[in-house]
Amino acid sequence: MKNKIIAGFAVMFLFVSCKNDEKILNSLADYNNSMEAKGYHFGDKLDLPKEVLDNAESISISFGDKETSNLVVDSKYFTLGDNAVTFNIKTKGGEMLYQDATINVFTKNPVQNIMYQIVAEYPHNPANFVQGFQLDGNTVYESDGQKGSSQILKYNLGDTTPIASTKQPEDIFSEGSAIVGDKVYQLTWQNKKGFVYDKNSLKLLSEFPYPDVMGEGWGLAYDGKNLIASDGTKNLYFLNTSDPSKVTRYISVAGNSEIYDQLNELEYYKGFIYANVWQKPIILKINPANGEVVGKFDFTDIAKQNTKGSDDVLNGIAFKGDNMLVTGKNWSKIYEVAVK
Repeated sequence: MKNKIIAGFAVMFLFVSCKNDEKILNSLADYNNSMEAKGYHFGDKLDLPKEVLDNAESISISFGDKETSNLVVDSKYFTLGDNAVTFNIKTKGGEMLYQDATINVFTKNPVQNIMYQIVAEYPHNPANFVQGFQLDGNTVYESDGQKGSSQILKYNLGDTTPIASTKQPEDIFSEGSAIVGDKVYQLTWQNKKGFVYDKNSLKLLSEFPYPDVMGEGWGLAYDGKNLIASDGTKNLYFLNTSDPSKVTRYISVAGNSEIYDQLNELEYYKGFIYANVWQKPIILKINPANGEVVGKFDFTDIAKQNTKGSDDVLNGIAFKGDNMLVTGKNWSKIYEVAVK
């Protein structure tokens, strides 16, 4: 009889313990879900529910290869944008509980809506699936995508006849490009390698492998020191120009209320990175020091005039003096806009 009482007590204790664990996890899940849209800023404390804190002996947050017991949003662990984390809770009863969550980190300053005025229009070859777009003097350098027709080419602004061009092999899907001195660097989408060309002749000089952290190649720019690459995520990677397979640093991009991933065509001008967001008619102005979106251009009206399907989207940024040139995949026009 005594053994039955002990066994019954053990079952009851286990039942109560399981119910308590369930309450802790449900409370934490409700809290995390409520904070996803609101997000956090660097320096904010994660104000976890009393149900969690009262029953926890210890709490830590892991980020894959990193872990911290500090419940403050610290840039040593968190990046701007969405952070996939796991809460590790050791209960006062000695149980270990785990819960995955997404913690969104936003910037504190509001994003400025940048106004502009169209001041000129130029012809663009609608056969070109624009992936990279630069202006050097009066010469446009363009990376043209799609398997079987990918190429790098250059032509005079106002004309569409190439001065020079180099085609890629059939299995290559060309992506972003950037001018560095007397060379042009070009990414490929899924081939995990890039090309280097002579700027004048567009003769292929060499190839380079991507750093492992980049799954794909999307956009490319040059800030005077490093190449800046996007891979379709929220991250921008600063690559060693002498050896683009090496990442010198990276930033994650977000605004004060929105996370931006699928960053695509890039341009660097006067201390800021300008990034197109794939399939959105916007261009972001980004602080390269920390990934903060400080401004945004809305090109909805221009995009509507040129977009008929899901592929012919805005995707081309260059600067002509302080004016911006914008175009898109298979567009028949290049627009010059003056920033107000």
